[in-house]
This record gives sequence, structure tokens and C-alpha cells, in this order.
Amino acid sequence: MKIFDEKFRKNKLRYMFQCFLATLSVFIILLLLDNVSNAITIASLGSSTFIVFTMPDAHLSKPRFLIGGYMVSIAMGMLCHQLPLLLLLDQYFIVSELSHVIFGSLSVGLAIFVMVITDTEHPPAAGLALALILDEWSYMTIAITMVGIISLSALKALLKPFLRNLL
Repeated sequence: MKIFDEKFRKNKLRYMFQCFLATLSVFIILLLLDNVSNAITIASLGSSTFIVFTMPDAHLSKPRFLIGGYMVSIAMGMLCHQLPLLLLLDQYFIVSELSHVIFGSLSVGLAIFVMVITDTEHPPAAGLALALILDEWSYMTIAITMVGIISLSALKALLKPFLRNLL
């Protein structure tokens, strides 16, 4: 049973360099975000950073998928956050007790569906749709999240000449 990837043995410096760049990028983004956003939102950006720096040539790490996936997930999360109020379902005890479960799962399902049909698939973004149901948020959270993912896309574009697929 092998523990280390064969490519790592041949490219130790490349792996360490790209992981350092990922660490530095998250550091910069967290400085920009100033920890205003909630933990789940930050975690989704961390997952996106993994994709960008370990699979820079994959379609999932292209700006269309990064930014588009987040935009779709934000829209679906916001929609599902408002649905119980719009449908007056928050008045019913059963629905109000289960609203996080019902609308959290609906937000993820809708985000996945819309990402797939709009060709903007980005798996970490689906977690953001759920975060908008499970955690408190404000429009500042949304703005900060978009600044974070756009910053990550910009950093990837700047560092593209130095990045290789590690997976």
C-alpha cells in the first residue's frame, strides 16, 4: 500500500510551492474579508482554493465555474431562505421546526441543478447555498463572498504560469 503519490516523489518542490501559494492566497483573501463572513462561507472558499491550486487546468477552476457557481449558489440560497416567508410557511409549527432541513436540502438541490444546466458547476459553491440557510447572513456576507471568489480567480490568473496539475 503506497502512502505518497508517485508524482510527489518526483516533484516535491512543485507540490510544496503550489501548496504555499494556496496558503498565501487564503491568507490574502482572509485579510480582505477581515473575518466578517461566517465560517461555512469561508470554508467553501477554502475548498475552492484546493481546486484552484491542485487542479489549475481543470474546468472547475476556470472563472466561469468559480464565479458562476458561487453566483448560482448565492441566488438559490437566497431564494430558499426567503421561500418560507413568501409562502407563509413559517407560521406552521411542523414546517418551522423543519425549515432548515427542508429548505437547506432544497437550496443544495436547486444550486446543483442550476449549475449543471448553466454549465457553471463548482462543488464547493453548493455548500454556500446550504450556508445561507443554516447560518445568519447579511448582504455584506454575499458581497464579501463574491469579493473572495473573484480575488481567488484573479490570483489564479496571475499565478497561472507557475501552476501545474498536482492530481
